[in-house]
Amino acid sequence: MRERDARLSIALVGTRGVPARYGGFETAVEEIGSRLSARGHRVRVYCRAGNDDDARRRTYRGMELVTLPAVRRRELETLSHTGLSAAHLLVRRTDVAFVFNAANAPFLPLLRLARVPVATHVDGLEWKRAKWGARGRQYYRWAEQASVRWSDALISDAHGIADYYRSEFDVPSRYIPYGAPLLDDVTDDRLAELGLEARGYHLVVARFEKENHVLQVVEGYARSSARLPLVVVGSAPYADEYVSAVHAVAEGDARIRMLGGVWDQALLDQLYRHAFTYLHGHSVGGTNPSLLRAIGASAPTTAFDVSFNREVLQGAGVYFSTPLDVAELVEKAEADPEATRERGVAGRARAADFDWDRVADDYERLARDLSTRTVPGPQRRARRRGEEGS
Repeated sequence: MRERDARLSIALVGTRGVPARYGGFETAVEEIGSRLSARGHRVRVYCRAGNDDDARRRTYRGMELVTLPAVRRRELETLSHTGLSAAHLLVRRTDVAFVFNAANAPFLPLLRLARVPVATHVDGLEWKRAKWGARGRQYYRWAEQASVRWSDALISDAHGIADYYRSEFDVPSRYIPYGAPLLDDVTDDRLAELGLEARGYHLVVARFEKENHVLQVVEGYARSSARLPLVVVGSAPYADEYVSAVHAVAEGDARIRMLGGVWDQALLDQLYRHAFTYLHGHSVGGTNPSLLRAIGASAPTTAFDVSFNREVLQGAGVYFSTPLDVAELVEKAEADPEATRERGVAGRARAADFDWDRVADDYERLARDLSTRTVPGPQRRARRRGEEGS
């Protein structure tokens, strides 16, 4: 059998697992893993206990599921589960492994001990997230460097992330973005459940964390003279003062609708597809799946002004940095509905460049390169700038 036709066993490690119920990593694992399985590869996904309503499920969309427990604390949940997953791989070896999230770097030596070639999807600049204290930020800075030293290859989902690792560590990474779901044929029949009408609301979908700028969006909208309501979808796994601040602004403005978390994907797709505009405040996570879902739904998008968002939207987006910007852009969108609609059409054209089949092609190519060791291998390099560099 030719090498390019060989069937591989591939482990996907470091996420909550599938079915995807939470975030970008989980969606990527489901979309990539199911496609690789359909191509004949044996795909094993490590899942956290409690992720799936059906605790007895052992396979999903052709993927083998290995469900293991985790410590239910923010600081330990990911690491505890990945540690058990790596230990499992010591005795149930695989041809290659993809580890999602540089935070899982402490367990890469276990995979090296098992002689499993591994690529780490390094995600965004996690150390910039406000939820982490000084020790957490220090840990994530260390984890970036450890991922470089102990991974056979790195995966970046945005050119900005690839540039960061090249600048900080002088190492290459494979640029493999997420795919964008194309939500063209989505009805609006369930919007009435929420008292909404198609193209009759502005939309925010985000976890309530400072770097997602939900408070800036809500404050800016509250300052505006917008006629259409602002629908806010999201929650925070760990409540804090920031969440309270968002709710305090919303409670003072009857136009703002706080829906909390919406886990019904069909309803969420309708919200994206029929929004008048979508406001996206994420700033540190590389190519963001919520942004891709919005442009795939033709939602005219107003995004926080950061390189990752400009990389995705290019000329199809408009950008904000302050609450005042939000107020002005919301008012401008309502004043010219046709121009706003055209931005949505342009965003949908950009979404076609983020195709899950091509993403799976790139992961399959990297899996073969890992199995034949035609990858950079661990890079024994120190950070090029100081630990407190930007």
